[in-house]
Amino acid sequence: MTIIGTKWVFRNKFDENGVVSRNKARLVSQGYNQQEGIDYEETYVPIARLESIRILLAYACTLDFKLFQMDVKSAFLNGFINEEVYVAQPPGFINFAKPNHVYRLKKALYGLKQTPKAWYDRLKAFLIKHDYTMGMVDNTLFTKNKDLNLIIVQIYVDDIIFGSTYQEMCDDFAKIMHDEFEMRLWYPKGFDIETIVYADSDYAGDYVDLKSTSGICTFIGCCLTSWFSKKQTALAISTTKAEYVSAGNVCQQALWMKQALVDYGIRLDEIPIMRDNKRAIDLSKNPIQQSRTKHIEIHHHFLRDNVQKGNISIEKVSSKDNIADILTKPKRKPFNYLRIGLGMMEQID
Repeated sequence: MTIIGTKWVFRNKFDENGVVSRNKARLVSQGYNQQEGIDYEETYVPIARLESIRILLAYACTLDFKLFQMDVKSAFLNGFINEEVYVAQPPGFINFAKPNHVYRLKKALYGLKQTPKAWYDRLKAFLIKHDYTMGMVDNTLFTKNKDLNLIIVQIYVDDIIFGSTYQEMCDDFAKIMHDEFEMRLWYPKGFDIETIVYADSDYAGDYVDLKSTSGICTFIGCCLTSWFSKKQTALAISTTKAEYVSAGNVCQQALWMKQALVDYGIRLDEIPIMRDNKRAIDLSKNPIQQSRTKHIEIHHHFLRDNVQKGNISIEKVSSKDNIADILTKPKRKPFNYLRIGLGMMEQID
């Protein structure tokens, strides 16, 4: 068997004033000595996507949930391991009567390759034992219905965000999340669960390879949940194709959001995708191949197929109100107007 070495990691913990508050020592294993198939099997552990966390925050704003966040102390030491793993005696704590003996681990240790998965498996087993249901799309989301109330648990490694309609739930158990959020996004309360997607594209905006850029913004109510700006892989020979390809990319994102909301008990008929290009809208609804559009690859017609199935709809929006325009065209004048549409707050020193 492989004997895995151990070492001590020392850290100074500082308070809010930058003064050392305590000294921390952690015993870790030298997991780089592990052999796959002998010392460990699987190492994969689900990680919550940031947009999943934003969906939770938007949903909490809608139902006026009370949100809490907790950090599990020494979380990775609580996972049970199934493999037969041996570690050397820790430096400074060697039994001189039995210097050649080693320890067999029952629980995980920091540094082992299977440690994150062992922690997730134990936490998942605990939640399922207590009647929580794991999400079909997001395996880090767990929900429980009890007496017409809903409890939501979102896992991110050793951090847990949870909320409920119980107003008295866990007041002494966790701290309330801070009002500030990444990018200083403002999430208002009191709106409906309405998902809307904005999509836009420039045409040959890259001066080097003349490729176009797609921009996408997705909202739940007034809450921005995801966005990206990405250069298209293929060279578009027309504005219509650039816009159509962009809409095809956003269709995939819209369908993922639609399915993710099912885990919250929300089933949407269709998700509107807002565009400012009429030809791209017509092409998404027109099943006839025309001479000017025959060059568009078949896989991009995934958009048209989902329009016909009623999963999404393509709607017209004016160019000045297309919020995704901020991600594709660096225009100084409309920037502040579109920034407000994103829900971003000005930073105040």
